Amino acid sequence: MLSRIETGHRNIRPLELRALLDKYGVTDEERREALLTLSRESKRRDWWHSYSDVLARPYQDLISLEVRASSLRIYHTQVIPGLFQTAGYAYAVIQAVRVGDAPEAIQRRVDARMARQEILRREPPPEVWLVLDEAALRRAPTADPGVMRDQLEHLLEVADLPHVTLQVLPFSAGLHAGVDGAFTFLAFPEVEGPSIVYLESLTGGLYIEKEPDVDRYARVFDHLRASALPEAASRRMIVECRKEY
Repeated sequence: MLSRIETGHRNIRPLELRALLDKYGVTDEERREALLTLSRESKRRDWWHSYSDVLARPYQDLISLEVRASSLRIYHTQVIPGLFQTAGYAYAVIQAVRVGDAPEAIQRRVDARMARQEILRREPPPEVWLVLDEAALRRAPTADPGVMRDQLEHLLEVADLPHVTLQVLPFSAGLHAGVDGAFTFLAFPEVEGPSIVYLESLTGGLYIEKEPDVDRYARVFDHLRASALPEAASRRMIVECRKEY
């Protein structure tokens, strides 16, 4: 039984967790309750398993980490990131990347992406800080201008959430610390472990976990938000871009 829990083949039940906490001498009530809460929520969190037919394991891992994260720092370059996409924009992006996929499979991926966005409206939500390259605002994913117009309107709406900070990194910033590409920095409550960085690729994803490397990405993100426009100016740029569609 214990080996199946340790290898992730099944979730641990609260009763089993209490027994293990007693065995390992974990007596701090706050820590015990935090771990028990995680155990109770584990089944509810695993909704993405129903999309395993279209979601690769690295992407499922990312969703599970996002659900656990207390804060997300996201830098994106070419497109609006998944947590901020409309269904129409997501379909166009996935269709462009997943060459040859059937429309039904693309729609399944879109549905999963929309479900993933629920973390932005959960209680309590994670703190999210997005630095978005201006290129993502200028690159329409389809010939239909309404798709990009709706996407930019949605981006403004999400940016109004109290736990979301959005900055645009303008072309005028020139070369900057993030020229090597997009990344997501995930921080977790103390009971869930140290921060990690996720790098997305065409065939999967790479996780950066060594503390010196994670710290380096944290410094890069600090440089990026220092180079980006302030929130109010970023919002004005998005509004101006929306008028072009």
